[in-house]
Amino acid sequence: MRDEHRKPRTRRELREAEAARARARRTRGTKKRAVPAAARGRRRRYPRPGKGPILRWLPSWKLVLGTLAFVAALGLGAFALAYALLQVPEPDDFARAETSTVTYADGTTPLGSFSEFDRQIVSLADLPEHVGHAVVASEDRRFYTNPGIDVRGIVRAMWNNIQGKPLQGASTLTQQYVERYYVGTTKSIPGKAKEAILALKIDRQQSKEEILENYLNTIYFGRGAYGIQVAAEHYFGKDAADLTISESALLAGVIPAPSVWDPRVSPDRAEERWARVLDLMVEDGWITAEERAAQTFPETLDYQPTNALRGPEGYLVDMVKKEVMERADITEDELNTRGLTIISTIDAERQQAAVDAVQSLPEDRPENNTVGLASMDPATGALQAVYAGPDFLNHPRNAVTQDRAQAGSTFKVWTLITALSEGYSLYDTFPSATDMTIEGFDRPVRNYDRVNRGYINLVRSTQDSVNTPYAQLNVELGPERTMKTAVAAGIPEDTPGLEPVPSNVLGPASLRPIDQLRAYGTIASGGERHEPYIVAEIHDDAGRTIYTAESSGTRVFASDVIADATYAMQEVTRSGTAHYVGEHLGRPAAGKTGSSNDYKSAWFAGFTPQLVTVVDMYQVGPNGEEEELTGFGGIRTIAGGTYPTQIWTHYMKAALEGTEVLEFPEPTGKRATKHPSPKPTRTETPSPTPSETESPEPSEEPSEDSGEDSSERPSGPEPSESPKPSPSPSGPPPDANQPSKPGGSAAPGGGRGSGTGGSGQGGRGPGG
Repeated sequence: MRDEHRKPRTRRELREAEAARARARRTRGTKKRAVPAAARGRRRRYPRPGKGPILRWLPSWKLVLGTLAFVAALGLGAFALAYALLQVPEPDDFARAETSTVTYADGTTPLGSFSEFDRQIVSLADLPEHVGHAVVASEDRRFYTNPGIDVRGIVRAMWNNIQGKPLQGASTLTQQYVERYYVGTTKSIPGKAKEAILALKIDRQQSKEEILENYLNTIYFGRGAYGIQVAAEHYFGKDAADLTISESALLAGVIPAPSVWDPRVSPDRAEERWARVLDLMVEDGWITAEERAAQTFPETLDYQPTNALRGPEGYLVDMVKKEVMERADITEDELNTRGLTIISTIDAERQQAAVDAVQSLPEDRPENNTVGLASMDPATGALQAVYAGPDFLNHPRNAVTQDRAQAGSTFKVWTLITALSEGYSLYDTFPSATDMTIEGFDRPVRNYDRVNRGYINLVRSTQDSVNTPYAQLNVELGPERTMKTAVAAGIPEDTPGLEPVPSNVLGPASLRPIDQLRAYGTIASGGERHEPYIVAEIHDDAGRTIYTAESSGTRVFASDVIADATYAMQEVTRSGTAHYVGEHLGRPAAGKTGSSNDYKSAWFAGFTPQLVTVVDMYQVGPNGEEEELTGFGGIRTIAGGTYPTQIWTHYMKAALEGTEVLEFPEPTGKRATKHPSPKPTRTETPSPTPSETESPEPSEEPSEDSGEDSSERPSGPEPSESPKPSPSPSGPPPDANQPSKPGGSAAPGGGRGSGTGGSGQGGRGPGG
C-alpha cells in the first residue's frame, strides 16, 4: 500500500504522473454532467461543437429569428398601447395665432395690425385648386393615399442616409401639419414617434381637405408670412384666392427653405424649385403638359419688412391698442392672436389732411418744434384725425394724449360760459384799462398789448382776448365756478395748475390737447359732452361684432348759453386774433387762441358745427425743459394766430371739402342787465363812449411784458389807428347796450404751449 501511494521521485516517474493528470483533465472536459431534463433544452453550449472557429461563437438562425420576432411583438404592443393612450391635443398657440387688423373708418383701408405671427386664416374652399395641388406635389405626392405616414418614404430616407447621401427627411404633409399645429418642432426620437402616432390618428379623424387647409394656414413661406394668404400678399401683393398656377408653384417650391430660396435671395435656385413643382404637377396629373408649357416664372414684389408703428400712423395704432384693452376688455395676448378686425374712427382722407397741414410748415422749422393736432366729430366723440408726432418708432411720446401745455386764453371761454349760465349777457360791459388793480390778484392785471379800450362788452373782450374784463368777471362770479364749468365741459379735475383762484381765467392750467378737444367739443355740440374715442367696432375672426363704442353724450350746458358763447367765439375768427380763419376757410367757424408766458407755446382750438379741432405748438430743450418758440419761416414771434391757426385752417378746409356748409344757431340777443354800457354825457356833440386809446389794433400776445409794436407782430396787415365800425355779420341788431363790432382785421397772435403752469395769483399771467 505504501508503494502504491508514495510520491514519484525519479524523473521518469514525474513525467508519467504529469501525463496521467493531463489525461484525467481531458476526460473531465468531455464527460457529461448530470443536468435536469427541463434545463437541457434551454441552455446553449458556446462554443458550439462541430462548428467552425467563428460560427461556433455565433447564435443560431433560430435564435436570431426568435429574438427579432420577440422585439417586433414588443414594439407593436408598445405602439398599440401608445396609440390607444395618446390623445390628440388642443392646437398649439402658434397654430391658433392670427393677425388682428386695424382699419380706417371705412372698414377696409388698412391702418395697422397686431400679431405674434403675421397670419390670416383662409378657407381651402376659397382657394383655387391648383394652390393645394402645387403644395401636395412638392411636399407629399402620396398625401391623398397614405395613412398619415409614408413607410416607403421612411425606408428610402433611411437607405439614402446609410449610403452617406444628403440627409433626407420622411415627414409627410400630415406629419408637418401635426408638428406645426399640435406639438411644435421636435428632433428627438420619442418626439418623432409621437408625431407619427398623432399623424396616423389625425388622418383617421380629419379629412384630407381639413388637414391641407390647416397646413396651408400654418406653414411658413418666408418674408414674415405665416400661411398662404399673407404669403400671397408679401410675394405678389394679392389675395391667395387670386394666385395663378405659376405663383402657386413658386410658393410651394420655397417651403423647405424659404429664407434661402426666396427669389430676391437666390433667383436661380427659386426658378429651379418652381420648375420642379410644375413638372411634378404634370407627372401627378394636376395640370396638363400644355398648361405647364404656358407657365412663365412670376415676378415678385420688392418686399420690405414693415412696422405697424412706423410714421405718424404709429401713434394711431398705439392709441387703438390702449383703447381696446381699456374699454373692450380684451387682453394684449388676445389682441395679438385672435384675428380681430378693429374698425377705427379715423377718416383716411382727414388723417392725410392733418399730416399734410403739419408737414407743409416752412423747411427751416426747428427740429425740436413739436405740433399736435386732434380732430373729432362733436356729435359722437369719434376721433377723425390725430397728428401726435412724425414717427412713433423714433419718438413714441404722444403729443396729443401725453404732453401738456398751459391753456392761456383758451380758458377764458369757461368764464364766459359761467357768466352766461348765471344770467349775464354778451353785452354786459367792463372797463378794459391795462395794469388794473383787481381784487384777488397780487399785482395789477395787464392786457397783453397794454391797450385801454375803455368799456367793452364780452363779445369784444373775447374777440380781442382782453385780460382785464375777464379778470374782473371771474372775481365777480367766483373762480371756483369757472373751474367747475371747465370740469363739466371735460377738463380733468386733477389737471396740473387747475385751481379755484382768480387767475385761473388766464389759463395757467396745463392741459393735454385731448382734454381741450373734449371740452371744446362740448361747446361745438351745443352743450353735450362726449368722450373722445378711436375704436368704433371690433369683429372676431368669424365676423361677429363683439364691441361697439358708446357715443351717447351728457348734456352739461343749456343750448341757448352755448349759442351765445359760440357767437362771441365766431368774432375771434371773423376779425379777432384768429382772423386768418375767416379769410381762408370759407364757412362759419368759432374758436379761441391761447398762449403761455414767454411764447413757450401757442395753440388754436376751434370748430364748425360738424367738426372740432385743436392744434398746439411747443418746443422742448435738450434736457426736457420748455423753451421759447423759435421763430421760423419769416415769422419772428410764434403765437396762436400764426402757425397753429394756419395749420388748423389748412386742415379744416381739406377735411370739410365737399361737406355741407352749416350755420351756427342764432344767439339769444339778450340785453345787458348786469353791467350795461355807460350812457354818454348829453352835449351838443356827444362823443362815443367808451373810447379807445389810440393804438394799433392788438395782436394777441402771450406775455404782457413784451413791448413789441404791431409792426413786429408775426403776421397780418398793419391796422389803422382806430378801426372803423361796421355791422356785425350776424346776431342781434346793435343798440345802446349792444355796440356794433369792428370790421377791421386784427393782427394775428395768441397761442398755447407745453408749459406746466401753476395756479398763480399775479395779474401778469398768460394773456391773449
